[in-house]
Amino acid sequence: MARSIYITSAEGLTGKSTVAVGVLKMLLRTVQKVGVFRPVARSTDERDYVLELLIGHATAGLDYGQCLGVTYEDVHADADAALARIVQRFHTVEAECDAVVILGSDYTDVGSPTELGFNARVAANLGVPVLLVLGGRVGQAFGERLGQVEPRTPDDLRQLAEVALTELTEHHASLIGVVANRADADALEGAIAAIRLAVVASGAGHAEGDDAVPVWAIPEDDQLVAPTMRSIMAAVNGTLASGDDELLAREALGVVVAAMSMVNVLPRLIEGSVVVVAGDRTEVLLAVLMANQSGTFPSLTGIVLNGGFELPEPIERLIDGIRLSLPIVRTSLGSYDTAVRITHARSRLAADSPRKYDTALALFERHVDRDALLARLNVSRADVVTPLMFEYDLLERARSAKKHIVLPEGDDDRILRAAATLLSRGVVSLTILGDPSEVRARAVALGIDIAAADVVSPFDDVLRPRFAREYARLRAHKGITLIQASDTVTDPSYFGTMMVHLGLADGMVSGAAHTTAQTIRPAFEIIKTRPGVTVVSSVFLMALADRVLVYGDCAVIPDPTVDQLVDIAISSAETAVLFGIEPRVAMLSYSTGDSGIGADVDKVRAATALARARRPELAVDGPIQYDAAVDAAVGATKLPRSAVAGRATVFVFPDLNAGNNTYKAVQRSAGAVAIGPVLQGLRKPINDLSRGARVEDIVNTVAITAIQANQA
Repeated sequence: MARSIYITSAEGLTGKSTVAVGVLKMLLRTVQKVGVFRPVARSTDERDYVLELLIGHATAGLDYGQCLGVTYEDVHADADAALARIVQRFHTVEAECDAVVILGSDYTDVGSPTELGFNARVAANLGVPVLLVLGGRVGQAFGERLGQVEPRTPDDLRQLAEVALTELTEHHASLIGVVANRADADALEGAIAAIRLAVVASGAGHAEGDDAVPVWAIPEDDQLVAPTMRSIMAAVNGTLASGDDELLAREALGVVVAAMSMVNVLPRLIEGSVVVVAGDRTEVLLAVLMANQSGTFPSLTGIVLNGGFELPEPIERLIDGIRLSLPIVRTSLGSYDTAVRITHARSRLAADSPRKYDTALALFERHVDRDALLARLNVSRADVVTPLMFEYDLLERARSAKKHIVLPEGDDDRILRAAATLLSRGVVSLTILGDPSEVRARAVALGIDIAAADVVSPFDDVLRPRFAREYARLRAHKGITLIQASDTVTDPSYFGTMMVHLGLADGMVSGAAHTTAQTIRPAFEIIKTRPGVTVVSSVFLMALADRVLVYGDCAVIPDPTVDQLVDIAISSAETAVLFGIEPRVAMLSYSTGDSGIGADVDKVRAATALARARRPELAVDGPIQYDAAVDAAVGATKLPRSAVAGRATVFVFPDLNAGNNTYKAVQRSAGAVAIGPVLQGLRKPINDLSRGARVEDIVNTVAITAIQANQA
């Protein structure tokens, strides 16, 4: 039986999609197949961007059409028939899922309280409890953030809750919790207390005890409610005339209409604002562009050139030559219409807004007790472990470890984006290496927030001499002088490694723009291996559809000796335990048991015997072929009575050629998520990234490094 939840609101523009994102992610860490369902959509012609976002993160494999119920037109034509259709379509979705997140309608057509009543009827007929979202403000239009709308008081929220709860009760909907979203950050506790009074008065739950309906409050966030430059471009029917298309995802925190002379416009520029400039006022355009580049004026989100004027050719050539990244949008609208459309542009929590997604998720995780909500849903953790469940647990464990990680590659946009995600969700604290002004300026240009990170130059006047003295001491036996050491430690990989060595950071993640050798050579020289370990090796955590396997070594040692294979096997088993995987170690070869002969298989056979001798409590078997290691029937035939055959969780490859090719083959052919390489055997954690690493890969590797540091 699926455990589902119906998220609805008492009015429009409450930001309930923020809550839906958090609930979806909460369920993804618990069960395997999570679906989404939208009972009432605006239209079948216009795709629902929030539904698309949720489907993109769901795991049930349902397409967009399957996740829709009916349209507003259907409800108007025959509400009862529409309700019957919704119930039918929902049960089709529910049959394919372990849990379903149901997102109520958007109040774009019917209106409150009639629309809330219909949502309550739907929830009651689906037999699904309601998570009620109350708006902490009256609306969400862009202009309201300029001071036109005050937040609701706790008493306002109490009255709104009373009306909404009456409607839910009248239509027999069951209440599982209440979230006040976009609430006044200075009055969260007051809002919660006031809403609880309304809940108790409605009879939906007691004030205390197990029957108490939980109430949470999520504060207003300027970035989350701000429209992106892309939304503004759509609102004014504009086109991108110049600038970086990626920066259209940056939020606009204000609007400045540059209808004055250049001298009067410059003092009125606002941080993160969009500036409206008439297309024939080229002197104002150039002044605004120069101000944005100067660093002495606020950083802008974008410029809208209105009026439909073509820029003179010399101005076009000048802008092209400067190669500005700041988006410049051209529209044919007049100044008034342009300003009006911009101020009415809506924030969209859509699939193309990764920063908004991260912000929404961070707000939910920070302010909603997910364990309490799961307990009320009666959702028990699944036996299988999906990639999303594994990744979620990585972040949760890293967050609880409270470690500090250094990222040496501050000039890489992927590193900055990953840092913003990690910081917004409170996973780790960070030091980013690079020129502080350049790194922070690039983050601002990308529209991401890394303010909580330390940004340190490898040429830092205090740390560089200290690191040089320590490095010269460590490498004195190699003839390294203080002058040589002073040059060496300015290399970001060496500088970051010295931070870890001296306890200024708990771990380091590098390799997005450097080779594996550049990343791990300083670790070999400075950090060195743990006692009892002779080599540094690596594993990939291979997240398959229903479990996680450990592959080693796939990145470091080209042709391991017998002793090195033993070290790899034992280290890989320890890594498996660290990440909650019961180690059953398969020592892979081209033959199983005693069936084959030859130098290669003899090496694996010897390594297996030595591993058993060193760690008799560890389940190790080999030589064994891959099919016998993973398939119970094959394993029973080829290696009967083995504790590993058919059940292996840790796979030790005979050489780098086999390991690297196999992990990539499984990754590409089986759709597995390959997390790593994770270096093992070092006294303190240093981890390498693929130069093709995605932002998600960097986030996961940093989390892994924090977990390793917690065990060091």
